[in-house]
Amino acid sequence: MDQPVIVHEQSVPLERWDDPARGPVTWRTLFSGDRTPTSGLTVGIAELPAGGPDPGPPHRHAPPEVYVVLDGEGTMEIDGVATPVRANSAVFIPGMAEHRLVNTGPGTLRLLYVFGVDSFADVTYLFPDG
Repeated sequence: MDQPVIVHEQSVPLERWDDPARGPVTWRTLFSGDRTPTSGLTVGIAELPAGGPDPGPPHRHAPPEVYVVLDGEGTMEIDGVATPVRANSAVFIPGMAEHRLVNTGPGTLRLLYVFGVDSFADVTYLFPDG
């Protein structure tokens, strides 16, 4: 059953991909039906380090996604089209669009991500070689 929920970012466990094929990204899932009494939306905050290794290949997934850049700057690539983004940029990514975000700035790039699904587990990431 859905309930009002307030979550503080630092109280949520940090997650990460350590697989070089997926790139260096850490995130905290703030709302996800398998973790919070919520449904219909999955929301989190991700961070891409500055000057890190290759950001990894683009990926795709069936649900549409929204990014809101909170801090930093980068290049958003969607279906081969690259567009600069910075703090306060909002990006809509259609379902199954191939995309990736590359940190091009001197600091950490932080973004809020939103999926219109009940749980983060409902999102299957598809990579070119996987």
